Order: sequence, then structure tokens, then C-alpha cells
Amino acid sequence: MDKKLVVGQFNDSFVPVMDGVTNVVKNYAYWLDKKYGECYVATPAYPGYGDREDFPVLRYYSIPLKQREPYRIGLDLLDINFRSAIKSIPFDIVHAHCPFTSGAVAQQIARKNNIPIVATFHSKFYDDFKQVLKIDAFAKICTRIVIDFFNRVDQVWTVSKGAADTLHEYGYKGSIEVVSNGTDFVVPENINDIIKKTEQKLNIKENELVFLFVGQHIWQKNIKMIVEALKLVDDRNIPFRMFFVGDGYAKEELKEYVNELGLDDKITLLGKILDRDYLRSLFARADLFLFPSVYDNAPIVIREAAAVATPSVVIANSNAAEGIEDNVNGFLSENTAQSYANRILEVTKDRDLIIRAGQRAKVTIYRNWEDIVDEVYQRYIEIIKTYNKLHVTGG
Repeated sequence: MDKKLVVGQFNDSFVPVMDGVTNVVKNYAYWLDKKYGECYVATPAYPGYGDREDFPVLRYYSIPLKQREPYRIGLDLLDINFRSAIKSIPFDIVHAHCPFTSGAVAQQIARKNNIPIVATFHSKFYDDFKQVLKIDAFAKICTRIVIDFFNRVDQVWTVSKGAADTLHEYGYKGSIEVVSNGTDFVVPENINDIIKKTEQKLNIKENELVFLFVGQHIWQKNIKMIVEALKLVDDRNIPFRMFFVGDGYAKEELKEYVNELGLDDKITLLGKILDRDYLRSLFARADLFLFPSVYDNAPIVIREAAAVATPSVVIANSNAAEGIEDNVNGFLSENTAQSYANRILEVTKDRDLIIRAGQRAKVTIYRNWEDIVDEVYQRYIEIIKTYNKLHVTGG
């Protein structure tokens, strides 16, 4: 029988703020709590939102994060109820998914309780710092603070080999374990019926060419280039529909840019979608998933697209392109609007190629979260054994 664990997942955002890291934390917590003991999520409070998860979520006081709405800054020191609750939990191991306030809380708990802490490097923090601070020197100072955090944990994980390379480029010199992301997408038997409803809802014609982007609406994700590329596609009189799903600080400017280029009738911003069936139907209906981000490390959305046999168009040699072979299980482009447009134009001439690539993506890229978390659990067990040998038994 598997040893039952009490685990803490710590992150600076959680539902209803939906991004890739939230998705990881939610699925780690769900499967660990369901199969391997108890799993708690510790995260900043979100005004007006009540948690409805199948596992316990501990919230602490927060304030808005300016220029990065809807994200918030957690202030756990001001929340006596949270600090009392978190101290009472007999954790076996804690896992930080962010090096800021939630990561600091996880480190405090780990050292106070003499238990191991794991930290996953999910995001290119230097890019975020540079976008907010505007000054390269300040961004580098903040990045060094992040590296100091990773130097103080017991094991560092990344979600891809490319992400590990990025962390080493930032200056981290320790060892890194790669633990992949998964997806909770399962294709229902009635997927065609669900797609039909979505087509009716969005007025999509049966054989109309459909493109999709799902993710934060932030400039770091290259979303402006998607619009620029689609303008070039439109100039070639190729009919299509494009849907953006998500939210972020650049959403309104993106909408204005779409209007400026005269693409309002082709490009629709749907906003944040929490209904997983509706989101799944959009992925399934799309002919291509457009994801030219060079910011992301191992985007879950590419795996979600693969789960429903929708291939992605990504930037060659980016971390997002890891595992994608051109014209086999996806499509590669150079990082320019013209190159991206040309790739879309080439690929859409051959619908059979798109179908073959999608089916191959489903086989080679898709992996469900339950399998991932089975691996995570085994890794936790080994980390705890090693830690106890070194720090508890004195061996």
C-alpha cells in the first residue's frame, strides 16, 4: 500500500486566475489528494471568489498587483488566521511553484518543521521583470533574487529541458530534475455534438478554417505577432476565424490593434473561459493552435491541443517547441510575422497534413495529469527518504 503523504502546494495565483502554473497546481493537488493522502493549496485570496475544489485551499490576505491584473500580491504576515491554520498542518513535504511570497511561506514551513521543500521553475522571470521595470539592470537584480531562492531549496524541478537551460543561463548552478506537464483533457464520446453547439454559438461554418490561441494576453507571449501574421493571411484572401481565449494586461490594446488592422470580423477575443467542456470544444474545433510564444517553458495548452488532435504552430528552437517535429506532430516557424503567416498559408493548403500532424501530436505530446502525478508522488517519496537520512536521522 502506498504511503500516505501530507503535501502543500504553494503558488502566488490560483483559480479563478487561470494560467499554466495554476493548472499545474490544481492538478497536482487534485490527484495527490485523491490517491496519495492529503494535499493543501496555499495561495493569495481573491476578492469575491469562494473555493469549490475537492481539496483544501488556504487563502491569505492580498492586494492587487499593478500592471499585472488579475494577479495579486499575497501578504501572509497580515493574516493571523492563515498563519495559524498553516502551522497546524503536519506536512511531510512542501512544493513551491513561485519564488515570491508563497515560496517564502513554503520555505519557512519547511525549515520550521524540518521537512524538504521542492521548487519548480515555471516562468521566465527575467522577461516579466523587464516588462514591468523597463530597466535591464533592475531586471537582472530581481532575477538574482529568484536564483537565491532556488539555491535554498532541497530539489529544483523544471517542466522541460529548455526551461532547465534557461534557469542555468540565469545563473543557477545546481542540479535540476525535469518533470513534464500534463493535461486534464479527455475527449468525450459526444465531442462532435459539443463542437456543433460551439459552432452554433460562435456562428462558425462547418468547414470554416479556425485558429485558436489560449493563454495570458500579455505581450511576452508574442500575441501581437499572431495578429500581424493573420493580417498577412487575410491579405491573401484566405477566409478564416481566429479566437483568443484568456485575459491579461494587454487584452484591451490587443482588441484595439485588431480593430486598427480591420480584422474585427475575423478575430474574436472571447475572454476568460472556465467551462472546461466549452474550452475543450474550441480546441477540438480549431484546425491549428497558434502559439508563437518564446516566453513559455512547457505550455500546457499545447498538450491540451494535442489531446484533441489539434496541432500547434510554434517558433523553432523555442522552449514551447520542445518535442515538436516539423510537419510530423506540429509545425515550426521563424520568429517573424511574415514567416508565421507563410507557415499558416503553406499548412492550410493541405488539410490532410493537418489531420495527420494532429493525430501524431495526440500520440507523442499528450500525457494525462494522473500519470504525471503518479511520477510526482514517487519523486516526493525519494526526496523525503533522502532528506530524512541527511537531516533527521543524522545519517
